[in-house]
Amino acid sequence: METMNYKVKDISLAEWGRKEITLAEAEMPGLMSTREEYGDSKPLAGARIAGCLHMTIQTAVLIETLIHLGAEVTWSSCNIFSTQDQAAAAIAATGVPVFAWKGMNEEEFDWCILQTLTAFEGDKPLNMILDDGGDLTNMVLDRFPEMVAEIKGLSEETTTGVHRLYERMEKGTLTLPAININDSVTKSKFDNKYGCKESLVDAIRRATDVMMAGKVAVVAGYGDVGKGSAASLRGAGARVTVTEIDPICALQAAMDGFAVKKMDDACKNADIIVTTTG
Repeated sequence: METMNYKVKDISLAEWGRKEITLAEAEMPGLMSTREEYGDSKPLAGARIAGCLHMTIQTAVLIETLIHLGAEVTWSSCNIFSTQDQAAAAIAATGVPVFAWKGMNEEEFDWCILQTLTAFEGDKPLNMILDDGGDLTNMVLDRFPEMVAEIKGLSEETTTGVHRLYERMEKGTLTLPAININDSVTKSKFDNKYGCKESLVDAIRRATDVMMAGKVAVVAGYGDVGKGSAASLRGAGARVTVTEIDPICALQAAMDGFAVKKMDDACKNADIIVTTTG
């Protein structure tokens, strides 16, 4: 497989990205404390981690933490639209093999993941996978099963990827130890709820420039992500309706003051529809 050291949108964005990374570090005390406590002992020495996770400023802080702890890292994005090009450039400028840019097509998306498998120094194979959505995991297991022998295990960060892993486990095709990050308490009860509560309305406004007050918003699902999303929309003045197939979650939505309807009815007059089902 032919590999490149990195491929990003514009490496000249690195200085901008570095400034944003510095700001983000102040908001991520957990990772920064981990660097301080374990940086000297290098507990990840020998780890060669291929990551497939949204290439954002916050992910850049994670990447540099892994490196600070001794790991070698290669990186691609798990979404064709989520990359912050300044973040990718800043990390690539430090010598990390990064293959990600905003607006990739599907062919480029697969190519970027492929590059991360063989971009380690000295052509050494990866021995750990850090995944979001399962695309990297599926590529290794389906197309390059010979790599499995060197891999210690994988972690999966999101619901979609976890479902894929459980399907493989039931079929007997999951040949690696896997850690379900998605269902950890700090992910499900904090990132899912409060992260979405903070970011949803901001993202909609940036993407559409619409006024939220008075809009009819439908939230599909009332798990942790749905709870945060519904609260965010209500806080912006939207009239929120929830759809939910789980009767307990539906009752929670009703007790929290939201209208609960079937999607066929709720979507008829909706201005905004948000899916929060994984």
